[in-house]
Amino acid sequence: MRHCIYPGTFDPITYGHLDVLARASRLFDKVTVAVAANPGKGPLFNQERRLELVRAVSTHLPNVHATAFDGLLVEFARAQNAIAVIRGIRALSDFEFEFNMALMNRHLEPDLETIFVMPRETYSYTSSNLVKQVAKLGGDVRHFVPPIVADALQIAYFPSKA
Repeated sequence: MRHCIYPGTFDPITYGHLDVLARASRLFDKVTVAVAANPGKGPLFNQERRLELVRAVSTHLPNVHATAFDGLLVEFARAQNAIAVIRGIRALSDFEFEFNMALMNRHLEPDLETIFVMPRETYSYTSSNLVKQVAKLGGDVRHFVPPIVADALQIAYFPSKA
């Protein structure tokens, strides 16, 4: 069985993430979305809530499941018997960081492949940080995230209006 890991903070998960996930689900028999703790990034949503949102918006992909993880990605991938890591690349600016991470992961686990996947052009400028900025300022983010995620952002930023 060809199994890959799609790791990320997913704070929040966007349509761009879902596009990459759908592409990965067509390439692999099993895809594990690994929601990283990543407290250094200061996420808006805690890991449990991010995991709930990922699970809620990926139910249409039968070979996808999501789980939380903390620690080295290569150790997690090894424990999951995964053969590859999927990384989304929106723009050239993402490539240098992702390339260096892939090289480090290859050094730590030579048998683990990293596959870079580009989302549709429609999502090439969408990032979780930009979505959060728009939501925080009261903008409509429903073009960038599923409705359940847009609602979660609304509640997070404007709890009195929820």
